[in-house]
Amino acid sequence: MKLWWRLAVAGFAGLWVFGVASAVRPSAQAQMNAPINGKKAGEYFKNVSTSTLKELSVDDFIFSMGVIADDLGLDCADCHPGAGSDQVNWVIDTNPKRTARRMVEMVATINKTNFGGQQKVTCWTCHHGRDVPATTIALDNLYDTPNSEKDDVPKADPGEPSATQVLDRYIEVIGGQQRVAGLTSFIATGSSLGYMGLGGTGEFAIYAKSPTQKTTRITFKDHPDRGESTWAFNGMTGWIKTPRGLLGEYELIGGELDGARFEAQLAFPAQLKTALTNWKVSAKQPIGDKDYQVLQGNGPRNLLVTLYFDPQTGLLKRMIRYSPSPVGKMPTQVDYDDYRDVGGIKLPFEYRFLWLDGRYTAKLSDIKTNVNIDPQLFGMPSGRK
Repeated sequence: MKLWWRLAVAGFAGLWVFGVASAVRPSAQAQMNAPINGKKAGEYFKNVSTSTLKELSVDDFIFSMGVIADDLGLDCADCHPGAGSDQVNWVIDTNPKRTARRMVEMVATINKTNFGGQQKVTCWTCHHGRDVPATTIALDNLYDTPNSEKDDVPKADPGEPSATQVLDRYIEVIGGQQRVAGLTSFIATGSSLGYMGLGGTGEFAIYAKSPTQKTTRITFKDHPDRGESTWAFNGMTGWIKTPRGLLGEYELIGGELDGARFEAQLAFPAQLKTALTNWKVSAKQPIGDKDYQVLQGNGPRNLLVTLYFDPQTGLLKRMIRYSPSPVGKMPTQVDYDDYRDVGGIKLPFEYRFLWLDGRYTAKLSDIKTNVNIDPQLFGMPSGRK
C-alpha cells in the first residue's frame, strides 16, 4: 500500500503524476504559488533551516525531498499531514521533520570531517528504503543473488571499446552521420500509461527542435479536469507544469535545468559527443538478463550522465542522469525500445520513464521529422496562447 500511495501523491515532488491514480486535486491553499526571482529554498519555504538544504534553488529542493522520501521508504504524508488532499499542512513541524533535519546535518558533517567534503555518505548509505536502518544482514541473502545496486561512478575499463567507437557505431546504426545530422526537428505522438495501469491512458507528445529545444506534454482528453503536464526547455530556460503538484508551474534553475538541456541534446544524436565531457567506458553491466556497454560523461554543475548501449545492435537502451544534492544524487532514468525506421533514421517508439516518485511508459504511434514547430511550445506553459 505504501508504494501505491507514493505514486498517488507523487505530485508533491513537483514531478510527473499523469498516468497514476492521483489523490484529490490540491486546492489553492494546498498548491503554492510558483517561486519567483530565483529565491533559495530557505527564503521561499517556511521551516527550511538545514545548512545545506536552505541554500538550494526551489526546484532542486523539491527534487531533494524525493530523494529523502525514497531513501527512507516514506511518502509525503509521513512528514506533511494531509499530503494528497485539500487539507495538507506543509508548514507544520512534525517529529519526522525534526529528525530529518538532524540527519541531514549529520550526513553533511560526516562527509566534511571524514571525506574532505566529498559526498561519500548519503541517506541511502544506511537506510536503503527503510525508516529505521537495518543493522544486521539477513543470512538468506548471504551468498545469494548479487546486490543489484550499481556505483554512480563506475570504474573505467580499458578492455572495452573507446567512447568514440561506441558513439560512432550508435550514429552509424541509427542512420549514419549525414542522415542523423539532417534531423532538425520532430513531433512524436502517442499515449502514456501509468505504472501498473494506475490512472488510465493519456495523450503523449514530444516536440523537439535542434539543437536544444524540447517539450514533453501529457493531456487527458476525456478528463480535462486533470490538466496538462508539461516539461519545456527553450534552449536557455526550462519549466515544469504539474497541475497536481505542490508548485503548479515553476522555472528550472538548478540541476533539473541541466538535465533538461541534456535530454534536448540527446534527442538529436549528431551532437551527442560534445554534449558531455570526460567520456569514459566502464565494464559491461546487466539490464535484465543481457549485458550492455556503459558510457559515462559529465555535464555542467556536476551533472552526471550514464548511457547503456546494446553491444549487438549498437542502439541506446538506457539513459540515467544524476543531479547533485546535499542528501544524495537525484536520478532520472529513461529506457528506449521498439526502434523503427523514420525517414532513414531509427528512432525509439517506446519510452519508459522512471524518476524519484513513480514511473510510466509512453508508446508512440507516429513521428514526423523536419517539420515546423510553433516556438511558443518551447516556452513557459502558461504563456502559450
